[in-house]
Amino acid sequence: MSNVLLLRSPIQEPTDRYEAAFLFAGYHPISVPVLETVHINLDALERIVQAEPISKNYGGVILTSKRSCDALGAALQSMKDLPSDYRTGLALRTFLEAWSSVPFYVVGQGTGSALSELAESYASIGFKPTNIRGEDAGTGERLARFIVEDYSTRDNKLFYLTGDKNRDTIPKILKEGGVDFQSLQVYNTQGSSHFESNLENAIASAVSKDWWIAYFAPSAAEFVTPILRKHFDLRAYQPPSDSSQNGHPKVAAIGPVTLKFLHDTLNLHVEVVPPQPTPEDLVDAISIHDHK
Repeated sequence: MSNVLLLRSPIQEPTDRYEAAFLFAGYHPISVPVLETVHINLDALERIVQAEPISKNYGGVILTSKRSCDALGAALQSMKDLPSDYRTGLALRTFLEAWSSVPFYVVGQGTGSALSELAESYASIGFKPTNIRGEDAGTGERLARFIVEDYSTRDNKLFYLTGDKNRDTIPKILKEGGVDFQSLQVYNTQGSSHFESNLENAIASAVSKDWWIAYFAPSAAEFVTPILRKHFDLRAYQPPSDSSQNGHPKVAAIGPVTLKFLHDTLNLHVEVVPPQPTPEDLVDAISIHDHK
């Protein structure tokens, strides 16, 4: 049985989909959180949400990560904590129901699931979006091209929640496609201060000497790889290492953006990239490689 090191925070509601998929396929998955998120500009986010979208000329929302959903959730929780009579005075339910009626564009199933969880948690105050689009996009580029084709309310701009590591791919394609938007940075990311100790615990729990390491984002890769090199002999991309070498962990990248970063910036050899960034596709890609 191979160990699979998942460089991401597990989602325990009710079980993490990546861990469950790998367990079902006969692997030993171990999730190790890589990044810590710090929310910013929540006051500005609350002010925007505490008004009907049409009054601010918004016709939809773009969310490209679970962390942006978490920031939205923090703002919603702050509003939920307000006294009920104060929420009534703000007409908060009316505003949140109006936001719930606009399309929410998400980059993948993970972000879509995080948004659906917010809908369940905050339906009591009126936030219950059901028009969730783009879950099958898989990458920011494909999502942006989907939005250009799908978004018909061109008189109204999209509200784009971003972090500190967002690339310019989506803004560039939207501008070229004539889709207006306004972005608000709602989080910063930094390396977890507990990553190395958590990694050592993960290695201690290994069930064999065979390892897969799954990377999920360039920002995480940049932070963790120097630490991983202390514990693993990672194969180089250039010059290419002998693929038959034993003792090296095998590396998977969740998508093409992460793959390019691992190749071009970190010079890491990558065995597999799933066709879509889903648990099932990642497990299938690794399993097919292992059974060659």
